[in-house]
Amino acid sequence: MEYSFYDFLKLIGSLGLFLYGMKIMSEGLQKVAGDRLRSILTAMTTNRVTGVLTGVLITALIQSSSATTVMVVSFVNAGLLTLTESISVIMGANIGTTVTAWIISIFGFKVDMSAFALPLLAIALPLIFSGKSNRKSVGEFIFGFSFLFMGLAYLKSNAPDLNANPDMLAFVQNYTDMGFFSVLLFLFIGTILTMIVQASAATMAITLIMCANGWISLELGAALVLGENIGTTITANLAALTANSQAKRAALAHLVFNVFGVIWVLIIFHPFMTFVNWVVDTFFHPGSAEVAISYKLSAFHSIFNICNVCLLIWGVKLIERTVCAIIRPKEEDEEPRLRFITGGMLSTAELSILQARKEIHLFAERTHRMFGMVQDLLHTDKDDDFNKVFSRVEKYENISDNMELEIANYLNQVSEGRLSSESKLQIRAMLREVTEIESIGDSCYNLARTINRKRQTNQDFTEKQYEHIHFMMKLTNDALEQMIVVVEKPEHHSIDVNKSFNIENEINNYRNQLKNQNILDVNNKEYDYQMGVYYMDIIAECEKLGDYVVNVVEASSDVKESSLETREVTVPLSFFS
Repeated sequence: MEYSFYDFLKLIGSLGLFLYGMKIMSEGLQKVAGDRLRSILTAMTTNRVTGVLTGVLITALIQSSSATTVMVVSFVNAGLLTLTESISVIMGANIGTTVTAWIISIFGFKVDMSAFALPLLAIALPLIFSGKSNRKSVGEFIFGFSFLFMGLAYLKSNAPDLNANPDMLAFVQNYTDMGFFSVLLFLFIGTILTMIVQASAATMAITLIMCANGWISLELGAALVLGENIGTTITANLAALTANSQAKRAALAHLVFNVFGVIWVLIIFHPFMTFVNWVVDTFFHPGSAEVAISYKLSAFHSIFNICNVCLLIWGVKLIERTVCAIIRPKEEDEEPRLRFITGGMLSTAELSILQARKEIHLFAERTHRMFGMVQDLLHTDKDDDFNKVFSRVEKYENISDNMELEIANYLNQVSEGRLSSESKLQIRAMLREVTEIESIGDSCYNLARTINRKRQTNQDFTEKQYEHIHFMMKLTNDALEQMIVVVEKPEHHSIDVNKSFNIENEINNYRNQLKNQNILDVNNKEYDYQMGVYYMDIIAECEKLGDYVVNVVEASSDVKESSLETREVTVPLSFFS
């Protein structure tokens, strides 16, 4: 046999170049689209039809159904999409992924795109070194596009010539003339190959080359394509391994949808192939046999997915019920854990920021709840009730520490990915937010401990002291509520962050006023010195908590600044002294 191990390595290297081009092109497009991609996904899934169209559009844009489905799974995990909406988007993604096969068929076989690859790299080079992240992303997209077609050209030239290697042809043909069993065998091969390569586009390119070179018949190429449709679902299912039940269901819905489609096509396989041949011969009039077979394979891929969507779009509720029956929600663990961030595969780096943003909002809400417990603690008289609330505050303090570490570790992981400069700034601001929110948790715990120490003296505050503490706690609570509004939607233009700074100013002034008043009250023997210490500890801790709140708001305004590229709120440093 003339085909050496060195030739085999060149073939694998060509596949590597193709896959790398695909990855760079997809990431470049995602970075260019960025927030628009997210808003399209959340805004255009109002019904089944728009959901399908959204899936088609995004997958055709980013050239990867796996990226779209992982994105959808992470959106379901973050509670941004419902299960019903996600199923329709995944259906659309299956149609969108057929665009890749047409690009390869039209440009890869009809036009020698590898001839344009180097000139395109020359155009992309200055863009790659540009200071502007958008231009850099466009440069990355062009680089990926060039690498993709260079890889495809190398795949074609390094594929073994079966006429020169009759032994290999005989080996392949041993499995091609077993009738319908051959179809099932190649379907299985297509599934396994796509699971290993993790990109149906790469397996599609290999299939097109195998058919164009005459290794296998069109029918067996179609069987490989059916296998690729099942194999491509593995990526989303892996991404959902550590996600919540809804996200697992969305990934399983992708598998159920594709398996059902493969089953009905296998039942009418030969009539379906006849129909595909007729469509291509009637409407496309391909020239050479190589182009004709690549067109027929691409047409089979498109017609199969379009028919499958048309059949199953009416059965979205049935698919939903099926996956809900298979994956039942787990009993929630006693120990609270992160709700939106999962420990498994990261989705695309840009989209992971969205999950972290939801988790930070939840973190802020938990510290606000913790402050509510402290307010309850102040007026809890019975020992059992007091100990119960105090232990809850302690538990929340531990949760707060763990959440800070887990969110920060996740953000550090995300920052290691390929990110636009705006996203890097957002991560920096979000890390600061997390630190400051954890400090709020510490302040709440300090307040609870002060109340506990005061309780052990068997003395109580005067009515006037309680009145001042209540007003201070009301101001602090207002500050926390406003902080949650800002943290939830940091990019929202209409949210006035100055409101938070005004509340903090009010807290500072009130603390100073009470500090002076306390000295007079102790001198006038209205209460003893020790009660004055506990009283002022509570007031001072509330003021400190207010400072942390402002730091969170300022960090959130930095998130807004990085997404808008303009600063809308400026606070002098002297404000925090």
